[in-house]
Amino acid sequence: MDRFTISIDESLATQFDRLIAERGYSNRSEAVRDLIRGAIEADRQRAAPSGYCVANVSYVYNHHERELAERLNGLQHDHHDLTVASMHAHLDHENCLESVVLRGETAAVRRFAESLIAERGVRHGALNVVALEVEHAHSHDENGSRHQHYRPSR
Repeated sequence: MDRFTISIDESLATQFDRLIAERGYSNRSEAVRDLIRGAIEADRQRAAPSGYCVANVSYVYNHHERELAERLNGLQHDHHDLTVASMHAHLDHENCLESVVLRGETAAVRRFAESLIAERGVRHGALNVVALEVEHAHSHDENGSRHQHYRPSR
């Protein structure tokens, strides 16, 4: 593991210590590592989408809105190749939160997530994307059909 030293003023160090305590970090090093990972991933996200990813798209909608729940469900079925799972939570008598886990080519995942968020009646939509890299490929059967395993990019 590489080590490096940084110098920051006392006020910034105090604020950082407060932040990492609120977030439950046991030390500065792990907090700095997560900040660096976040900055690298944010930079990756600004680039043109390429490769594969796993993602979560979350949104709030009013389930009384005409046929909206059916449209959202239909879109997920239409993109069953990207949709891994979904969770539906009732927030109150009218509003629902839906969280959909997606996996696939980054460009396709983004387009699909954006189409869900853009549906008339959907509010508070957000997408979180994590880039994946190929870990290894292998086959499970005698036919030799191969598939790939992915892991989050480092």
